[in-house]
Amino acid sequence: MPNSSAMSIEAIVSDKLSPPVGPFSPAIRAGDFLFFSGQVGQDPLTGKLVAGGVESEAQQLFRNLAVLLEAAGRSFRDVVKANVYLARIEDFSTINTVYAAQFEPPFPARTTVAVAGLPLGAAIEIELLVRA
Repeated sequence: MPNSSAMSIEAIVSDKLSPPVGPFSPAIRAGDFLFFSGQVGQDPLTGKLVAGGVESEAQQLFRNLAVLLEAAGRSFRDVVKANVYLARIEDFSTINTVYAAQFEPPFPARTTVAVAGLPLGAAIEIELLVRA
């Protein structure tokens, strides 16, 4: 018998983005929050990373995140936490410039870490926690 007190979970998707490259949802609404899977600078038309390096990838991934936020009826103003993954920690200051252009004070909480590798060979990946 299903648990009637279980929290409902709803997938957030958009046909304006490439489908996920694995068995996951681009975003999930659960209770008072939206959990966004990591996004990379993937061109929605080709499914491939955009050319031009970390800055171009970051700009594209923020466009992708904006599409998902819109699909959820939210905006960057509703972001409470961002996790940023960089293939090269040396790109930190470049990313800060692109990142800062997306948000207004108070900025979301954020963690930035360097990792050994990212999907599709990306230079950057960002996941978000958003208030529903």
